[in-house]
Amino acid sequence: MVHSDEVAVSFLDSRPVFKGHVLVVPRVHVETLADLAGVGPFFERVQAMARAVEQGLEAGGTFVAMNNRVSQSVPHLHVHVVPRRKKDGLRGFFWPRTTYASAEEATSYADLIAKAL
Repeated sequence: MVHSDEVAVSFLDSRPVFKGHVLVVPRVHVETLADLAGVGPFFERVQAMARAVEQGLEAGGTFVAMNNRVSQSVPHLHVHVVPRRKKDGLRGFFWPRTTYASAEEATSYADLIAKAL
């Protein structure tokens, strides 16, 4: 256990990417970010944990990430806060990147997402 309060619980990941990898979990059971009420207070805890990981471990930065449903190892929202250092071997994201065929295709994706807002 790293920290616990009325909003969130934070603890070390049992299979860390790097030592000091923390999971921040809301106390209230929700499966995904879309289900979370009180996003602000929860992400204040995530932000504080990112600062604490950097300062406490003298890390150069952090990688902060979450999955929603796909690749989510447990059906409860959790945010990974992973300490980072230059040349630590972690390269960008964990998945392959792609490109849009054209500016028009990119615009069509942006429009679909904007309409859903």
